[in-house]
Amino acid sequence: MHAIAIYDLDKTITYAPTWTSFLVATARTQNPWRLALLPFAGVATLCYALKMVDRAGLKQVTQRLMLGNGWQDSHATQAVAAFADRVAADGVYAGARAAIAADRAAGRRIVLATASYAFYAGAIAERLGFDDVIGTGVVREDGRLRARIDGENCYGPAKLRMIEAWMAGEGIARSVAVIRFYSDHVSDAPTLEWADEAFAVNAHGPLRLLARARGWTIVDWER
Repeated sequence: MHAIAIYDLDKTITYAPTWTSFLVATARTQNPWRLALLPFAGVATLCYALKMVDRAGLKQVTQRLMLGNGWQDSHATQAVAAFADRVAADGVYAGARAAIAADRAAGRRIVLATASYAFYAGAIAERLGFDDVIGTGVVREDGRLRARIDGENCYGPAKLRMIEAWMAGEGIARSVAVIRFYSDHVSDAPTLEWADEAFAVNAHGPLRLLARARGWTIVDWER
């Protein structure tokens, strides 16, 4: 039997969403002039709120604005390491650290499943002791990161599909796995329903209501 603990990242493990913070921190360090494009990123976010663009499109637009469409791998490596160091040091709930440690002590395989880009979420996961990472992919060409998602945006029902694909790749049948899943957001309801043990962590209102209706464990982690 495979014991697996799967965690969402943003606002489940971390205090705050990571993508915008990563974009701003990286632009400030590598291309400060791109900070002048932040208002256009704000317009893109408004378009998302108005359902004129989906989440995947929003990611791609903001990546192009703040990082460019041909970000060199060497520059990305530097930015990712610096950002992951900061998040791991100062941006993680103490309760998340304790839960990860407890799951590891109980013999569970620790997996991060996040809508964030895997190219930087993986570095955060490594610093926190995760075994595996499932996240949104990015197109890489000629030693550069393009402002295009590779495959699906790991969000909502797509996250569950990507977890199932990862399990298939690892040779783990669902029937021989006991899975717990931690998330803060109702968009992860498909995976919470699918898990054997569901944890609504730092849950926003809609998830808190759903968790009460479903009998899922509700946890609020302190900083």
